[in-house]
Amino acid sequence: MMTTNDTHRTEWSLPGQDDLPRDTLQAQLEVYQETVLLRGFEADRNWVRTVSADEIANVFIRHLGFSSGLLPENALWWNQGETGQMVALWRPPQVWPVALQREAFQPPARLRLPMPGLVFVCSPGRAPWVYAVLERPSHAEQQLYRAPAFNVFRDGRVCPGSHHFPEDVGLIPESFFQSFFSLTGDTRDRSKQHPDNLQALWEELDGKAQYPVEDLVPQCTVGQVMAASEGRRGYY
Repeated sequence: MMTTNDTHRTEWSLPGQDDLPRDTLQAQLEVYQETVLLRGFEADRNWVRTVSADEIANVFIRHLGFSSGLLPENALWWNQGETGQMVALWRPPQVWPVALQREAFQPPARLRLPMPGLVFVCSPGRAPWVYAVLERPSHAEQQLYRAPAFNVFRDGRVCPGSHHFPEDVGLIPESFFQSFFSLTGDTRDRSKQHPDNLQALWEELDGKAQYPVEDLVPQCTVGQVMAASEGRRGYY
């Protein structure tokens, strides 16, 4: 903490009549590009000290009540991200019915595809992020893999197109597989055997009972996805 005679401060008065007394400024927060300063004003001296964003957040959170409510079955974690609540859901390996739009204005192909275990990071009413995993995640260092699916960007975020995801996050994984998948978009590096042809992989898997997990392509870790869902960037 540093004492200062600097009187630079923001002055303001209560709204209403002009003759109301000014409210006494006790402290002000200054946010710069590389630091955050807390400046205090007392009767006989002023002071300033560097604070962290976490300190400021904790002060306000102390006066707020947070609750996740009842979490969906197979929930892995919950956090409050930049855009609201985020819930990560686990879906074990299983066969999913999918619709693949091979040609425009033609009926979609109906396939039954075995998929590995999947982690969906969901926010109400929004497209999720999806990753493949060998088993239900149990620690932050666990490896996640690229989801071997269409309609998924390289960072794992789902491209919704015209599909509307439900507000109930517990329904989002099933809603993902109920959407129409298309051959457009970047689908490279989703399979070791078919690195440039995801359609060939799907046609090969159609009707099979299990996904060949040795074919999965590594992407990131559970901890990196948790950090990204909290709004911390640059993790993968």
